[in-house]
Amino acid sequence: MPLSPAVLTLANAIERLQAANAGGADVPTEQSMEATEEEEFQKIQEQEQREAEERCPSLRSIPRFYERKAANSQSTPPDEESTSLRPRVLREARSQLLQRKSSKELLDEEDLHGILALLKEHAREKHADSNADLEVIDYRGFSKIREELVKRGERFRQFFLPSTFLKFPHDQSGCMSIVPFFTFVVRKVNLKQTRVQLSYYDALGCGYLREKDMENFIFEMIPTLPQLNSLQEEFYPFYVFTAVRKFFFFLDPKRTGRLRIRDLLSSPILPELYELRQEQPLRASEAESNWFSMQSALKVYGAYLYLDADQNGMLSKNELSRYGSGMLTDIFIDRVFEEYQTYRDAETGEREMDYKTFLDFVLAMENKNTHQAIQYFFKLIDIQQRGYVDGFTISYFFQAVIKQLHHKGPDIPSVHDVKCEIFDMVKSKTACQISVQDLMECRQGGTVLSMLIDAAAFWRYDNRENLIMEEDDDDIGF
Repeated sequence: MPLSPAVLTLANAIERLQAANAGGADVPTEQSMEATEEEEFQKIQEQEQREAEERCPSLRSIPRFYERKAANSQSTPPDEESTSLRPRVLREARSQLLQRKSSKELLDEEDLHGILALLKEHAREKHADSNADLEVIDYRGFSKIREELVKRGERFRQFFLPSTFLKFPHDQSGCMSIVPFFTFVVRKVNLKQTRVQLSYYDALGCGYLREKDMENFIFEMIPTLPQLNSLQEEFYPFYVFTAVRKFFFFLDPKRTGRLRIRDLLSSPILPELYELRQEQPLRASEAESNWFSMQSALKVYGAYLYLDADQNGMLSKNELSRYGSGMLTDIFIDRVFEEYQTYRDAETGEREMDYKTFLDFVLAMENKNTHQAIQYFFKLIDIQQRGYVDGFTISYFFQAVIKQLHHKGPDIPSVHDVKCEIFDMVKSKTACQISVQDLMECRQGGTVLSMLIDAAAFWRYDNRENLIMEEDDDDIGF
């Protein structure tokens, strides 16, 4: 009975494999494997080019200058993006590239210990009049270390260039201190390692991370952070949302849904997250000020649950108005729900806020003097969408503050006085018109905004000379 084509193909493959093994061929080297890989890749590219020219003959004379990336399209289904062969191959190729770069270019802990040992070995003898605790090295010793390390691998050369030696301060003998140089090496290595680590989550390979990429990054990092060892696994999703929102609030103010890896590396937010790597427990003050600490995340989520009086998982206007001192004006709350993403309740038809939108709100309220928070609030108070706030807008918002403080009696300043004081504080470039740039440059933007949206904040400002110390808003009768 004749064999099927599949069996013939399998039999031929077995024969070829046996013949190759019998030939005693040498084990391929890494260079030959890369050359073979490149050759096969070229064949695949040429085959794709021929197929494309058959489908569209004009490609033989006019090269394709634009090709839409399906993964970038908002209409691409997530399932198709994750199961399609092309993006999976690209991710695997990028992963292998990053692994090669890690092994060939990055230093490990053993390498760093070796560098420190050589620096101490080639350190110059200290003079009697010099600082006994300060170890220094001259350029001759610096060069000897480079020569010795380069024998171990080219990855060391980048840290021992002449230009690197000249970057550091030198004493009268032309020597530089060892400690600052070694600190520089460690920080540069950590930066490169972080860059590679973030690049693993760059699913599109475009140099930026989307929200779901950042969520994957944070989720997989949780088990590696000692400060989060006691975090309950059921809380992981809410912790991920809480952590990711800070990155996007400060590094993506235009709401593009993307974070450039370059911006992540240069921002102070990532080092704040990496503070959780230390084994020693954070002090209470440190944990409270660190947004990524377990205590801080639980506090924010606890506040959300406390405000959610009907326990439907969303916040209504009335529920959000109880935030903080409970003295946020109704006009301000209405503007928050008008400008930022909310969802309509199927039963009541009322607009409600989810946890992610609430996190943006909290970040803005807790960081009012930052440029990102000022942009967040300016969008709310610029009711006429003209790019500036005038006297009418200030009066409109401050009337709501007066309404909240009606029980304080005649001590409340007039609207005219408050307008004049705000214009004096900001010193806008255009008379009687305050732009978002004016608020950022005056360094009192957060105070001005608080005066217009929070009655308690305005009362504290107006009575700042009489209030020496306040522990909470209960002390002032709110």
